[in-house]
Amino acid sequence: MKKTVTIFDSTLRDGAQAEGISFSVEDKLKIVKELDNLGVSYIEAGNPGSNPKDLEFFTRVRQLRLNHSKIAAFGSTRRRDITAAEDKNVESLLTADTQVVVIFGKSWDFHVTDIIKTTLDENLRMIEDTVAYLKSKNREVIFDAEHFFDGYKANPEYAVSTLLSAQKAGADSVCLCDTNGGAFPQEVFEITKLVTEKLSVPVGIHCHNDCGMAVANSVMAVAAGAVCVQGTLIGFGERCGNANLSTIIPNLQLKQNINCLPEGKIQLITGSARFVSEVANLGLSDREPYVGRSAFAHKGGMHVDGVSKSPASFEHIDPELVGNERKVLTSEVSGRSTILSKIKRISPQIEKDSPETEEIMSRLKELEHEGYQFEAAESAFELVIRKHLGKYKPFFELFDFRVIGEYPTAEQGASARATIKIMVDGKTEITAAEGDGPVNALDKALRKALEVFYPSLSEVHLTDYKVRVLDEKSATAAKVRVLIESSDGRESWSTVGVSTDIIQASWIALVDSIEYKLIKDIEHKFKAYL
Repeated sequence: MKKTVTIFDSTLRDGAQAEGISFSVEDKLKIVKELDNLGVSYIEAGNPGSNPKDLEFFTRVRQLRLNHSKIAAFGSTRRRDITAAEDKNVESLLTADTQVVVIFGKSWDFHVTDIIKTTLDENLRMIEDTVAYLKSKNREVIFDAEHFFDGYKANPEYAVSTLLSAQKAGADSVCLCDTNGGAFPQEVFEITKLVTEKLSVPVGIHCHNDCGMAVANSVMAVAAGAVCVQGTLIGFGERCGNANLSTIIPNLQLKQNINCLPEGKIQLITGSARFVSEVANLGLSDREPYVGRSAFAHKGGMHVDGVSKSPASFEHIDPELVGNERKVLTSEVSGRSTILSKIKRISPQIEKDSPETEEIMSRLKELEHEGYQFEAAESAFELVIRKHLGKYKPFFELFDFRVIGEYPTAEQGASARATIKIMVDGKTEITAAEGDGPVNALDKALRKALEVFYPSLSEVHLTDYKVRVLDEKSATAAKVRVLIESSDGRESWSTVGVSTDIIQASWIALVDSIEYKLIKDIEHKFKAYL
């Protein structure tokens, strides 16, 4: 029978402890719905006793109808020298009214004696009493053995006794936590194997990434007998982060033939990872395994030629298995096959030896000599192709724009104002906007003017803005390259502009970003019509 591993996502609890992350209640509800749609078994959502925001979340999440996921509340064992029924934090776990409760307790004797300052025996009673109390309230209880691997290495007998206390009290499962993220794969394998042989309840694994080992440690724990993996969907969490589920799930399901998600759901994992990244306002690394934008990107001519003949020659899986796509990058070292693959998306009839192919390759080299770079701005290169092939029509005409910066800034924080005059189909629109700097003001003014004619642009926002000086010796007269990444909440695209004027370079990238969005809107409508 095919092995199954349960996936336990802690993005909303452990992930929320990451630097720079602050989820609103609405954010958390959006992520719950996304993880449920992906097919995750458990969603650990926070501690209802820690703050009003989590308390509100637990009230509202009960109104959601979930198809796959169980919501789990998270908290500690009772405090020393009182009963679980007397502990307010334990009681708050019940007010969350979740089907599942996760209780963490100390399994490292050093933490027991020096951090929470109690006796080893009292710590065991704290675990047993808390688990038994929650079980008496008809909850599914998971016991997280905090600092388990450090504890095992220091005092294996005591570390295991904490698990046995939870098991004796009726815990439905236990989880071995590498809380400091310092364990190595082989020791995780060996210790997990020994533990699973001593327990009768299911064993899970919870790893942090402080040594860059969280994914490997999780996979090795499963190989040793763990049947539940805890982590966060895109790996963020306290310090260096948690085990990355968007890597672990494909590794187990596609490489090890272990069920992790319901049938047909793994194809959603790239979209889900990017969605969570967007809600968290945290950039997803392009080089993220499986789900990153560069995970299946090819640039060198020989690589591209190999992939075009047999994808398996340079790809370890078909990107469609995880909902990702192959990218053939465009640069001056790209071969004719690379450029042709881009052209054929727009004009399928053009061949490798067509004059248009040669002309576009020459134009690419000219632009890169000027300072353009299209590896990270494939959308901009698509517009270059369209313009060369006569398959491009401007969506608006610019009459003029004016940008004024000021110091000190206005009371509301805006440091620049922009006015712009455009024309669309013979109709003019003049607008103004304030922004945090000239580029932000210009961006706002342009979108404000165009939304009158193209309402879908209200969905678009900039997700990244980068400037690189191309010739430092020219000092403030240097040529700069501006790279802009935009998103409409479903897709992301990048465009580029080059000029000795940073505002002009930004304008070029902004216009291309907007026009690319409008072109794609037309294509989507046409496909829907067909």
